[in-house]
Amino acid sequence: MGRPSPFLIELVEAERTELERRVRTHTAEQRRVVRARIVLMAADGHENVAIAELLGVAPNTVYKWRKRFFEEGLDGLADRPRSGRPKLFTAQVRAGVKAIACELPAARGAPLSRFSASEIVHEALASGLVDHISTSTVARWLAADALRPWRFRSWIFPRDPRFADKASVVLDLYDRLFEGRRLRPNEFVISADEKTSIQARCSCHPGVAPGAGR
Repeated sequence: MGRPSPFLIELVEAERTELERRVRTHTAEQRRVVRARIVLMAADGHENVAIAELLGVAPNTVYKWRKRFFEEGLDGLADRPRSGRPKLFTAQVRAGVKAIACELPAARGAPLSRFSASEIVHEALASGLVDHISTSTVARWLAADALRPWRFRSWIFPRDPRFADKASVVLDLYDRLFEGRRLRPNEFVISADEKTSIQARCSCHPGVAPGAGR
């Protein structure tokens, strides 16, 4: 149960108009909208527990903002200045780092199949987005938005100047063409590739016949 509040709120017309404006503003932060709703509902006679249940917050939260408004008015609903170390990076820097994480390495000229947090740091420094930033900071930002670029692999872009000429031979074979001639029905293309953990090696020992039950 929330503690009963001795802070009875009576709103003047200007205060109610401003609070209702904050509630209706679509671009307002949710926490500021909640604070305005708390005060409006308190002024309408609702108890702390009822307000908390309707808004989905803790009764202590209702008590806090009701008390702040009672003592300071609209100014009491603003955030207090925070002590401690200030933020080192702007929102633009954070957005820029996350944008790098969402790009394909090839788009930035990086010969990589996927980005890791340390490689994103390298790109951010190389592009002049920041002068310094740690890998742990970048990893923390990405985790907050569930961005995991290292989980997704892209093709490493080709840099061989003769890549098109070499690839055209393989592509023609897929289309049953060789040196400009279409393959006959009795001509086949055999493609062999190494499978994961299976290497093409000759058998050094004779095979063993299956026994009973195996």
